[in-house]
Amino acid sequence: MSTARQNITAQRWVVAIAVMLVAVKLTAYFATRSVAILTDALEGLVNVVAGVFGLYSLTLAAKPRDAEHPYGHGKIEFISAGVEGALIVMAGGFILVEAAQSLFQQRALHRLDLGLWLIGVAGLVNYIAGYFCVRLGTRNHSVALVASGRHLQTDSWTTAGIVMGLLLVYITDIRWLDGAIAIGFALFIVFAGLKIVRAAVAGIMDESDRELLKHMVTLLNANRSENWVDLHNARMIKFGSVLHLDAHLTVPWYLNVHEDHREIDALAGLIRGEFGETLELYVHSDGCLPASCAICPKKDCRVREHPFERKVSWTVSNIVSNKKHDRETEDGVIRSQ
Repeated sequence: MSTARQNITAQRWVVAIAVMLVAVKLTAYFATRSVAILTDALEGLVNVVAGVFGLYSLTLAAKPRDAEHPYGHGKIEFISAGVEGALIVMAGGFILVEAAQSLFQQRALHRLDLGLWLIGVAGLVNYIAGYFCVRLGTRNHSVALVASGRHLQTDSWTTAGIVMGLLLVYITDIRWLDGAIAIGFALFIVFAGLKIVRAAVAGIMDESDRELLKHMVTLLNANRSENWVDLHNARMIKFGSVLHLDAHLTVPWYLNVHEDHREIDALAGLIRGEFGETLELYVHSDGCLPASCAICPKKDCRVREHPFERKVSWTVSNIVSNKKHDRETEDGVIRSQ
């Protein structure tokens, strides 16, 4: 099964589970009249709306590229994540208002034992579903599926906190704690929603993924060919489930076209072996210059003009630079051409 189809199937399960759990939570609310449980139920409604939008975005993102969308349709996932985050923030704001009112108009609570059992089971199901969504979304590089999973996990932690708080209410019969608990978790929900919106905006703005770059740098340093003299101007961004990497690779200037392409293919094969076939790689090759000799460890170079001094380890900072490196000085600063 393709990664796109896996993502869509998982999101369908998210929607189905969200519909089932919101019914359970609303039942718990009407049985107890607890504003804290209402907090959980309203977030469940957000899960349903966000899940449907996420399913649509994943279906659209799976469409192949066309003349109007040469990079595919993957960015719809960022829009989906942004909408989901905004809905979470709105739900948190509404819950804050309801919770504040409940502090001044304390309601009688009923059948808390039943309500606690219902939302406790719902929270456990949410966490399990969220765990698998995050795991699959991370493996398939799906922003929308990861956002759905994080949302479900956030919902489950909210539920856990509400269960513990309402147990305290059940034991002490201090009713104002119901509203105070709801306020605390509403603030937590708003913060989680803002984080999702921030990540979505970063994707829409093509913000480079530095965590993935760190992973790639570690991989390349451990498997570096002696013909890979330098790597610079590297950029990695995500379009939906597809990773795009652009980079400039410096190789010995005397390699012919076929030898040059073999080095690029070796680099591409190494990276794809780690990140999967969903990676699109665009590598521009540069011929080395005399100033590169000091950092080039190639032992059988017949045209070397300067002795080898030291190997420059690649880091995120130096591979994203748009200039070639010529040597590493004693204090670790790299002079560039």
